[in-house]
Amino acid sequence: MSSLVSRALAAVALVPTLVLAAPPAAPAKKPEPAAAAQPAKPTARPSKQYTIEQFMATTRATGASFSPDEKKLLFSSNESGIFNAYSVPVSGGKPTQLTQSKTESTFAVSYFPADERILFTRDQGGNENNHLYVRTVDGQEKDLTPGEKLKAQFFGWKTDDYSAFYVLTNERDPKFFDLYKYDVKTYARTLLYQNDGGYDVADISRDEKWIALGKQRTTSDANIHLYDVAKKEQKLITPHQGTAMYSAAEFDPNSTSLYFLTDDGSEFKRVARYVLASGKSEDVERADWDIMYTNFSRNGAYRVSGINEDGRTVIRLHDTKAGKQVALPQLPEGDITSVSIARSEKRMAFYHNGDRSPSNLYVYEFGTGKSTRLTNTLSPAIDSADLVDAQVVRFKSFDGMEIPNILFKPHQATAENKVPAIVFVHGGPGGQTRKGYAPLIQYLVNHGYVVLGINNRGSSGYGKTFFTADDQKHGHEPLQDCVEAKKYLSSLPYVDGSRIGIAGGSYGGYMTLAALTFHPDAFNAGVDIFGVSNWLRTLKSVPPYWESFREALYQEMGDPAKQEQMLKDISPLFHAEKIKKPLLVIQGANDPRVIKPESDEIVQAVKKNNVPVEYVVFPDEGHGFTKKKNEAEAYSRMLSFLDQYLKKSGAAPTN
Repeated sequence: MSSLVSRALAAVALVPTLVLAAPPAAPAKKPEPAAAAQPAKPTARPSKQYTIEQFMATTRATGASFSPDEKKLLFSSNESGIFNAYSVPVSGGKPTQLTQSKTESTFAVSYFPADERILFTRDQGGNENNHLYVRTVDGQEKDLTPGEKLKAQFFGWKTDDYSAFYVLTNERDPKFFDLYKYDVKTYARTLLYQNDGGYDVADISRDEKWIALGKQRTTSDANIHLYDVAKKEQKLITPHQGTAMYSAAEFDPNSTSLYFLTDDGSEFKRVARYVLASGKSEDVERADWDIMYTNFSRNGAYRVSGINEDGRTVIRLHDTKAGKQVALPQLPEGDITSVSIARSEKRMAFYHNGDRSPSNLYVYEFGTGKSTRLTNTLSPAIDSADLVDAQVVRFKSFDGMEIPNILFKPHQATAENKVPAIVFVHGGPGGQTRKGYAPLIQYLVNHGYVVLGINNRGSSGYGKTFFTADDQKHGHEPLQDCVEAKKYLSSLPYVDGSRIGIAGGSYGGYMTLAALTFHPDAFNAGVDIFGVSNWLRTLKSVPPYWESFREALYQEMGDPAKQEQMLKDISPLFHAEKIKKPLLVIQGANDPRVIKPESDEIVQAVKKNNVPVEYVVFPDEGHGFTKKKNEAEAYSRMLSFLDQYLKKSGAAPTN
């Protein structure tokens, strides 16, 4: 039931989301020496170049839920061109498509515990107003959360007897999510917690006596409150001095303790627990990096923790009775992610992801140690040897701060064959570029571009000091890191320093616009994927259901009511006359986070400069693309644009 698992950071993709109040994460143990910032000497090798159609034959898969008899797994896939729910035998075989949506992306949630009904969710054209649906065994669909302009999400099963499940919905008040319990047979519901205080509901104990609530104060400071369901009372359980993040993970299966994450007193997030009977807290697990989440199997035989280790995910699987870690399956190089343990605790599902391999679904038998791959998501037309492995590199920025990055180098790039490059900026503020399969980046690299996924100051994953280093400094120090990234790329022997662009989505789109505006000679071209151009408008128009961390966002970016001039100063729209390099803008018409006028107006303003501007709007997408046809067009338009302005002969040099 923990919401923290869903917050675990994903690998950078085409459309990094606008991450708000992103949790601070752990730093590198020690800055790398300057010599270590240089990647290994490149060697050329032949590499086949693939078309967008061949790349789009790759499938994206997500989620995993065991059927009642544990013979099948429910998951989501875009094999049909749009996300739908599928099932696949745990013994292997061809997946079966369960939902048949052709217009709206549909994401599987869970099998019912006693039959093969499934829960799934979908929104309308990317507007993020998700509803929760049930699909009956005969294929009929029913909306369990009907209504206009509401947002709902599944919150977990009542795991003592599976007689009910929990749902969060903001139908009563668009700003706040209330917690309901639904009967598993009749779908009749009961209100368990009315959220009038702007809390984030984190978990409910198995005995239904306690609800854990989060309260965000700033992007780096938060508390946990405990709500007594019977008494309808709540209390603060994490009083602290100074700045510290406290976020609830989940209650243990016996309802005796609440497990939580905190960085109080350190740069690193660790696991601790609050003992309900005594009211005392004690540490449980530490790592040299940030622990992103921890959760239990149904009966508590296992506890799974995910660690953000220098841009990749490392899983720890704990045998709680033996008090030791369980060895994970030996697989090709890459990361095991999204572990889901069956109710019987005899097997688990997980995904395996590598730099040259998109996520594939596996099932693992604890008794035999056998793992079975259930999907083959990479396009059959693509030889993974033609893709590239990512490398973690660091450089020192203008003030000496170490900036971590993920570097992707084309096979054909050498000192004799210098290639153009792109600084790619993640979403946020507070996101992270990570290792793992990144389809857009692999596509660009396959077509001859070096890509540097920068983790500028303010990124998650490198400690709370690094995470807060961008607060109220946007458009300045973090942006300067991107300019320094361009200098770093220029220093690489296989990069043509006169042909470097910048690109990014959401907050990364803002950074692209800001770079072209406030450092107009630094980059040759920019690609803005639904980026913010006017912070005053964006901060005033955030969706109502962001109310619980609105003040934290204002602390991070600036308060539009009190800091109007500062926000104008860092907003590219108010200084668009400075932009003189070619710009591509990509936007979803239904985006509720960065609304379409943000892109409309910057395009109109830049056109007045007689600067080449291309504008692509997808009428059926929001803040992220979920339809293959739209991804294909976005990828190909971006490549065509970059080829024109970075690869063409005689590209204007930068200063």
